[in-house]
Amino acid sequence: MLPWKRALRPLAALLLTAAVAVVPAAGAAQAAGAPSHGWNDWSCKPSAAHPRPVVLVHGTFANSVDNWLSLAPYLENRDYCVFSFDYGQLSGVPLFFGLGPIDKSAEQLKTFVDTVLAATGAPETDLVGHSQGGLMPRYYLKFLGGAAKVNALVGIAPDNHGTTLSGITNLLPYFPGIQDLLTTHTPALADQVVGSPFLTKLNEGGDTVPGVKYTVLATKYDEVVTPYRSQFLSGAGVHNVLLQDLCPLDLSEHVAIGLFDRIAFHEVANALDPAHAAATTCAAALS
Repeated sequence: MLPWKRALRPLAALLLTAAVAVVPAAGAAQAAGAPSHGWNDWSCKPSAAHPRPVVLVHGTFANSVDNWLSLAPYLENRDYCVFSFDYGQLSGVPLFFGLGPIDKSAEQLKTFVDTVLAATGAPETDLVGHSQGGLMPRYYLKFLGGAAKVNALVGIAPDNHGTTLSGITNLLPYFPGIQDLLTTHTPALADQVVGSPFLTKLNEGGDTVPGVKYTVLATKYDEVVTPYRSQFLSGAGVHNVLLQDLCPLDLSEHVAIGLFDRIAFHEVANALDPAHAAATTCAAALS
C-alpha cells in the first residue's frame, strides 16, 4: 500500500465513525427498548450477601440491553439485583446511545442511581461500566455527589485518560473541520479524545475521589482505547488489572472484553465482593 493511502486509512475510519453517529443505521439487530431478559426487576431487594444493587453503564454506540446480554445474567445468577439504563441519546438517532455530552450523561446516571436506591432501599450502589460507561461515572462521582452513593466503580476497558484510536486522533489537526464535526454531531466522541476539555477537567487534581473503590479491567489487544495502559487509574483504592496477566490465552479486544469475556466477568465479581474473591485464571472462562 502506498504511504499516502496508509495515512488516509485512519482518517477514513474516523469519518465512518462520525457518519454512523449522524445517520441511524437501518436494520439494527435490537432496539434499546427491547425486553431486558430478566434484569431491571424493580421488585428486587438486595440480599445480605450482596447488599448493593449493581448498575450497568453501557458504552458509546451501545444501549442498556445489547451491551449486557451476558454480564447481566452472569451477575443475576450470583444473586445480585442488576439494573441498566440508556443515556446520551441524540435527537434523530433512535438505536445508538452514549453519544451526547458526557457531563450531561452523568446527570442521567445520577437520576437513575437515585431511582435504583429508592426502589431497592439500599444506601449505596456499585457501578460497572464498559468503555465510556467506565469513564462517565467518574464525572458523577467527582462533580455530582455520586461518591456518597457509590461503593465501587468497575471499569471494563474504560478510556479514563482518553484515546488516540490507534493514532487516528493525532491526524485531527491536519484536517480542519473534523474536530468541529465531532463536537457538533457526536459530543461524546470529542469528549473522549486525548486532551479534550472534558478530560482535562475530569482528571485535574487526581483520578479518584475518597471513599470509592476503583477497579479497571484492560486488555492489551484493545484497538479502541489506545494506548491500553491509559485506561489505568492512579490513586487510593485503585486496582488495575490486565487480563493477560491473569490468563495469557485471553485474546479479547475492546468489544469482547465487555460482551462475553467470562474471565473479565470473574474479575468483576471479585471487585463487587472482594471478601469472597477467588483467583482468576484461564479456567474462569468455564465458570
